[in-house]
Amino acid sequence: MALFYFYRFTGVNRNFTITIWERIRVRAVVQRVTKSKVTVGQETAGNIQKGLVVMLGVGREDTRSDIEYLANKIVNLRVFEDENGKMNLSVLDINGELLVVSQFTLYGDCRKGNRPSFTSAAALDEANRMYREFVNYIKNNYPIKVEEGVFQASMLLEIHNDGPVTILLDSKKTF
Repeated sequence: MALFYFYRFTGVNRNFTITIWERIRVRAVVQRVTKSKVTVGQETAGNIQKGLVVMLGVGREDTRSDIEYLANKIVNLRVFEDENGKMNLSVLDINGELLVVSQFTLYGDCRKGNRPSFTSAAALDEANRMYREFVNYIKNNYPIKVEEGVFQASMLLEIHNDGPVTILLDSKKTF
């Protein structure tokens, strides 16, 4: 089986421009929690009990298939313990809840210097559209409570990480 990756980067080297295609993808940090809440100012925007917190970052080249892949993967992740203490149950199996928070900083590139570059993150309008698609896809396809943060707001996220269990997901790392 052949694997094909697409890369994109444009850099200038003296007298010519070099173009390399960089892998761009939806990224998520998923944490198993006993409870979590997100506030904006003094207002609670989202609040869940046992379930998963999903911090979602959208890249410039992401598509609906990336969103659907991650949504399906997240709701079916077997990260909750069964009666034998094995991580064998999904958030669906335990009737858990999701708190989804937009987080463009997942695309912070710190390879050059000490200040992150966010050039791989999706533009504001596109990121908001894809974030909405992700949330709506889960709400429309799964019987699960989904709470949200506020897109582009400065938020305070309170996470009671259970385990701790933290999983990194990437829509282009599928095999």
